[in-house]
Amino acid sequence: MKNFKIAVCQMAISENKEENLKKAKEMVIKASSNSVDLVILPEMFNCPYDNSFFPRFAEIFPGETTELLSKLAKQQSIYIVGGSIPERDGENIFNTSYTFDRNGKVIGKHRKMHLFDIDVEDGIKFKESDTLGSGNKATVFETEFCKIGVAICYDMRFPELMRLMALKDAELIIVPAAFNMTTGPAHWHSLAKVRAMDNQVYFIAASPARKLDSSYIAYGHSLIVDPWGKTVNEADENEVIIYADIDLKKVKKIREQLPLLKHRREDVYKLGELGIH
Repeated sequence: MKNFKIAVCQMAISENKEENLKKAKEMVIKASSNSVDLVILPEMFNCPYDNSFFPRFAEIFPGETTELLSKLAKQQSIYIVGGSIPERDGENIFNTSYTFDRNGKVIGKHRKMHLFDIDVEDGIKFKESDTLGSGNKATVFETEFCKIGVAICYDMRFPELMRLMALKDAELIIVPAAFNMTTGPAHWHSLAKVRAMDNQVYFIAASPARKLDSSYIAYGHSLIVDPWGKTVNEADENEVIIYADIDLKKVKKIREQLPLLKHRREDVYKLGELGIH
């Protein structure tokens, strides 16, 4: 059980895929130069978060974006949680996150399970299901440090999914997410803290930077929260890389001293199995 260092790249997303991939590469290399073990990119980091762009930017696997991330992971000898991208599979498009190990091998793939179909009065209206399909598996994978769970944005609002990952022994949950200027100020910080405390995990929410000229304006404020609910590091709204040391002994200590997961009353309530991908 050893500590490790992570970086969250809160990058600004443009309407040019080549520019986005160049920016992602630059930020990953910069982060890795600071002796990190794992680098995280935001949701839809190669594509504007807009239904009109998803079909145009969608890639089959392997594709331009995933090949770049695989190469970077191997060259820099780091783990990369590749935010998410529009992934094409036959006639369907998914909001998908790929994770790569130090050898550039895919060790995790998560398709966003809960589609962002909302209509907030005097706020935001968006319907992902107009263009995207939904995944059906929770995602937890092994690393040399611990098990890590990955979900995407709206997924973090569903405590059942977060709990399932904790029950599958995840000690770190990573959520590339693009909350907006309606939901972000209202819920972003609270959700990240509660999910960390409920499941006694490190919880990382990785946002794009805020761009006021975008059709969808991300909130920013990427967060790293420890299992006691303390914010370890937080970005503002601008393009920036934030870092944190992950102390797995803290996870073990908190779970022993406040044993929430052991005190669950499964004789009264029980989660259904969603499966692990």
